[in-house]
Amino acid sequence: MKMKLMLVDDHPLFLEGLQYLLETYGIDVTGAAQNGREALEQARALKPDIILMDIKMPECTGIDALKLIKAEMPEIKIIMLTTSEEDGDLFDAVKYGASGYLLKNTNARELVDMLSDLEKGEVPLSPDLASRLLKEFKNNSSYEHKHMENPSEDSRERQLTLRQTEILEMVAKGITYKEAGDALGLTERTVKYHMGRIIELLHLENRAQVIAYAARTGLVEKTQK
Repeated sequence: MKMKLMLVDDHPLFLEGLQYLLETYGIDVTGAAQNGREALEQARALKPDIILMDIKMPECTGIDALKLIKAEMPEIKIIMLTTSEEDGDLFDAVKYGASGYLLKNTNARELVDMLSDLEKGEVPLSPDLASRLLKEFKNNSSYEHKHMENPSEDSRERQLTLRQTEILEMVAKGITYKEAGDALGLTERTVKYHMGRIIELLHLENRAQVIAYAARTGLVEKTQK
């Protein structure tokens, strides 16, 4: 896997273990930091493709570092890797530009696969967290997504095929690509292909924005009537 990865965590033992694990899978770990301020400095110096970053850290939290790094280097993809299952942390991470949100109980193979999918435009996000995101977006009606202020949303949705609409509805409810494929008689790879086309047609960037789109347009409610 050809990517430059940086790790940020305030627990040295976890940091060293994660670096060793990723390198055994052929991932180039270019550097590490133990708090948000160090992460910003290292990001400036190393210019990694992806940063895996904890949230709860001293001096400068992962959320604060996320905002600083994305403001200065928006091309860097940042995934929050944390023990925090708090809705506020999840919502803030997505709002401030995180490319994914993973819990530390994710196993090694899943983590490596998700990093690989990230290179292809997928978003590392568990179904449970996807469901929470949908709930947050539905409950926070004042939240304005930067890609969802175009009044032609309905016309964009009409561009989707029936199959793409079915997949969009299922993903917005937190169903995994594999589960969606099983339900629709498709392979997981085919579902991922359709999701890529959906994101492109709706002028979105990732799966988290698809969830927000579905909440904003009432798509999930419409399918449940």
